[in-house]
Amino acid sequence: MLPANRLGYREALRLGRRGGRRRLWALEGTGSYGAGLARSLRERGERVVEVERPAREGSRRRMKSDSLDALRAARAALAGQALACPRAAGKREALRVLLQAREGAVAVRRSGLNQLRALVVSAPEELRERLRGHGRDALVRACARLRPQRRLKPELYATALALRSVARRVEQATREARELESELRRLISELCPQLLALEGVGPISAAQVLVSWSHRGRFRSEAAFARLAGALPIPASSGQSVRHRLDRGGDRRLNRALHTIVLTRRRGEAATIAYFARRVGEGKSERDAVRCLKRYLARQLFRLLEAVPATT
Repeated sequence: MLPANRLGYREALRLGRRGGRRRLWALEGTGSYGAGLARSLRERGERVVEVERPAREGSRRRMKSDSLDALRAARAALAGQALACPRAAGKREALRVLLQAREGAVAVRRSGLNQLRALVVSAPEELRERLRGHGRDALVRACARLRPQRRLKPELYATALALRSVARRVEQATREARELESELRRLISELCPQLLALEGVGPISAAQVLVSWSHRGRFRSEAAFARLAGALPIPASSGQSVRHRLDRGGDRRLNRALHTIVLTRRRGEAATIAYFARRVGEGKSERDAVRCLKRYLARQLFRLLEAVPATT
């Protein structure tokens, strides 16, 4: 059993080198618990692939230990089953952690706004009169400026204090989200400024596309990238009906980014509006038309990214 630190990683590499010159490291969870080992091995020029966590169904599959997991990963790698190239580190990993932090800040802001509205609804009438009719941003500013006085009635004092606390939390989360978005934009401008030049592509969607794509050569084709994005059409024909349906698998964050771009283009890009109208006119539902648009968008993004010079 080796420790999960730099000394353990070096020892694992030393043991691996004793096995021969040609090595393939099959790891689980290269984006979580196995990230440190995967990063250390790749920095030393080792070939690393990611294997899926084995299914636990059935009486024999319920057996679980580190040795058994290692054996299953090795067998999967030798059989060529579900081998994936881990995502690149460096600036693309920086994008991932910034996206994760921003998502947390946005969640805090959303939760705080919901709390503010709920508190205003049940607030004493003195407060409700002051805060009624405010828009979202004006409500946050007004609540943040409240000055609770202990001489007031306990209910009024506590409600004002709660409103001020929640409003300041919302303001702080908003500042954090904007700061993180600014850093995301800066990194994207260094990695692939062409993405931001595309119609409907903002810094958040662009960052998610870059994180999911990772680096040139990770996908064998644009169809594989579309499959990851959940944009590859799945046959759903029956009898004389020939149709496809949405793919509900893949990377849902990447799928959400494509969906956001498509919705933005539907509102303002003439070519997208015309295409959507034509598809609906041919008898497709709006959902099917959006599915087709997401497939074309996945192809466009993949070709753009594969043509961009490699950066770290």
